[in-house]
Amino acid sequence: MFALSELVPLNQHQSRSKLLKPWWEVFMDYLVVLMLMTSVLACTEQLSRDRVVCIPLDPLYTANTSDHSPAPSGDVGLNPSSKPPQNISLDLHPPPTGRRVHLVYQQYIYISQVCYHEALPFCSRFFPYMALLQSLVLVASGSFWLHFPHTSARIEHFLAILAKCCESPWTSQALSLAAQEENIHEKELEEKRRPSQHAPHFNSTPVTFKSRSSMDSDTESPLLKRVDGAPPSPCPSTVSCNSTCSNSSQVSSFKPSVMVDSPRQVISLDKSDGEQARALFERVRKFRSHCEISDVIYKVYLSQTIFKLLMVTLIVSYTVPVLSSFSFTHTCHPEEQALVGYDTFECIHVISSLMSKLLVAYLSLLGLYGLLNIYTLSWILHSSLRQYSFHSKDLCSLRDVPDLRNDLAFLLHMLDQYDPLLARRLSVFLSPVSESRLLEESLERRWGEEKLRAMMTVDADGCSRLQLVALPRLPPALFTLSQLQVLKLELIADARFTAQVANMAALRELHLYHCTAAVDPGALGVLQERLEVLHLTFTQASEIPSWVLSLRSLHELHLCGRLSSDGGVGRSWAFGSLRQLHHLRMLSIRGRLQRIPGELCEVAGSLVRLEIINEGTRLLVLTGLKRMVDLTELLLQDCQLERLPSALLALTNLRTLDLQHNNLRTLEELLTLAHLRRLSCLRLAFNRVLVLPASVGVLRGLELLDLSNNQLRSLPPALFSLRRLRRLLLAGNLLEELSAEVKSLQLLTELDLSGNRLESLPLELFSRCLELRVLNVAHNSLSALPAGIAALSQLSRLDLRSNSLEELPAELGCCSGLYGGGLLVEEWLFLSLPPQIRDFLRRSFCPSEKHSENHDRPESDSFPYFSPTQWSFSSALESQI
Repeated sequence: MFALSELVPLNQHQSRSKLLKPWWEVFMDYLVVLMLMTSVLACTEQLSRDRVVCIPLDPLYTANTSDHSPAPSGDVGLNPSSKPPQNISLDLHPPPTGRRVHLVYQQYIYISQVCYHEALPFCSRFFPYMALLQSLVLVASGSFWLHFPHTSARIEHFLAILAKCCESPWTSQALSLAAQEENIHEKELEEKRRPSQHAPHFNSTPVTFKSRSSMDSDTESPLLKRVDGAPPSPCPSTVSCNSTCSNSSQVSSFKPSVMVDSPRQVISLDKSDGEQARALFERVRKFRSHCEISDVIYKVYLSQTIFKLLMVTLIVSYTVPVLSSFSFTHTCHPEEQALVGYDTFECIHVISSLMSKLLVAYLSLLGLYGLLNIYTLSWILHSSLRQYSFHSKDLCSLRDVPDLRNDLAFLLHMLDQYDPLLARRLSVFLSPVSESRLLEESLERRWGEEKLRAMMTVDADGCSRLQLVALPRLPPALFTLSQLQVLKLELIADARFTAQVANMAALRELHLYHCTAAVDPGALGVLQERLEVLHLTFTQASEIPSWVLSLRSLHELHLCGRLSSDGGVGRSWAFGSLRQLHHLRMLSIRGRLQRIPGELCEVAGSLVRLEIINEGTRLLVLTGLKRMVDLTELLLQDCQLERLPSALLALTNLRTLDLQHNNLRTLEELLTLAHLRRLSCLRLAFNRVLVLPASVGVLRGLELLDLSNNQLRSLPPALFSLRRLRRLLLAGNLLEELSAEVKSLQLLTELDLSGNRLESLPLELFSRCLELRVLNVAHNSLSALPAGIAALSQLSRLDLRSNSLEELPAELGCCSGLYGGGLLVEEWLFLSLPPQIRDFLRRSFCPSEKHSENHDRPESDSFPYFSPTQWSFSSALESQI
């Protein structure tokens, strides 16, 4: 058994599928029903009344009838050997007249059955059944394309999408906006048709533009009805581009005026309706891509039409000739004379007259059915049913809808035969403009000004920042944030800066992460005047927006992505394109260059800092650096350099040189850097330097030297002649001892010796380097810490972890800068200190002390600052390890 509710989807499918049936398909369905009723009536008559009545024929009578006119059958005896009676009976009852045949009732029944099969033609006996079978075949073939397995799924999906499109509130709102645009367009055309000057006697009758909306149409579409008892749409259906708004132009004697009725107020969508509309856009997009790859529905419908036409031709070809074989009388010659005594019988077919009339009616219906199939076939062959264009609708609001192909185009052609307004509703979800408007409305609702202000943060420099990630486009409320200084946009597909960016008066820094932003002409001038810092992250150089090259007020430009190696920053950057960046002071390139781009020399007059992080690609040609004589900071990281570039000799104003993460093995060229008298910072970390040459002593102006993570085993005495050195970073090497000559570095404030093989520290380090504030000797083999450490009164950070120390000197209590987390050591080793010193070192900051201490403490690249809580946790964790 099945539930009655299971039949509901079938009824819904039948009511929806009629939308794809044009008028001729509906007419043919009715004709097939009439043919089926005719065949059923013929079958009923055949089963209930069909029989023949036969009487024997006298041979003499038959012979005489060939020469004379037929005599009444009652006057001729049926028995040839019978003689006229000799005696006349005087009975009161008249004697029976006619011929005596000497046949009993059973013989008549027998002869009738024999003659029914032998005398009646084939069509008289089986025409009703053949007509019924043919009608059933035509019924099945009439809707075959709707139920074929390869087409029914697409058709049901199309009808379901169409129903959702008709029910969606966004459809009504989009059509309302389209109606407004169409009315404006009609008004502009009307204004163009009018002459510039009118004669005083000019008069015109009012012209009214009338059309109907999809809701005012007389066609009651089943798609406009909600199924499953859903409530009606909260947004009323409004007019289309042909629409309900009537424009009546009343012409005065001098200047006619056009009056356009105001359209209905557009109702904004709530969150659920907006999400459903966006999901419907995606569903329509996927269905379109699926249906446009094949034309199986078109081929099945064409095959079905040809099959029906061939069926009609076949039925007519063998039915018309047998129409004349329907006769009321038939002569039967059964070979049963031994049983009945006669060899010829005259038979009549009782329902032959009715059958002939039913056959004529059937053939008439069949002929009309065939004509409709011929019309259908001509319509298919003469129409481009596999192409559908909304541009032929002469509606300005549908010009953005792309042309459709194959099955989707065919379904829309069939839908137009039912009601063109349904295709108009579907076009709302095929229009890119409609989708853009929906996204704008969704962004306005979800990303309002209050939410954006709540997402703003303030960094350590006091700048207000906002980051937006994975939005379809920029929310309009963004341009109302007048206090925003730094804007970060990431993975925004359609970012566009409009003229409203002028409201963002404080905007100075812009980050674009994989976001190809477009700029309107009205916004370009604002960005050219205000934007100072720009970060661009991209995949290909062609994604760099062209408007970047015109930001004349730009101070910093950061490029991160795959750059071409043809000598330019990218294939889209022509020679001389950087000339407009007159104020560019800092340029950072993170890509894969093979040589310094020649275009950088065009901004050499203003460029102060250049950063190139080459991501493991070898930088072969650096001659372009020779023309950038005003550079003060140069960073060449991960460029696979094996020697110091000779082009550095021309950079006489260089103050900072960063060559970290390369393949430097020797530093013999350090002597050539003696010409860089302003060089104060040299970073050579993460290379393969084996020996530090004595020529390092020529760099008299060095204040920071970073040789971390190399392969140094010893330090030359010339290193300690750099009297101005303040930060010496030697972590991650193979040093076994530190020379006592370190006492010469009296200005040293930071010394990083972590990750080496030191077993002891020279006493001179603690007695002469009194400015030392940061000392990192972690991960060494120190067995004792000298008591002279008490002389380092400025020491604020000391890392002693992972050594061979057995106890800590009590003189650590003299280093007042270590309290509150400045000492990093294992917990068990920390407990070797006297209790009063432990309490002193663990004492927390008060707010005023914390502020002053942080202000006095220098920043360190190798020694992070830990709060007391973090320090306790780290030391406890390492003691367990």
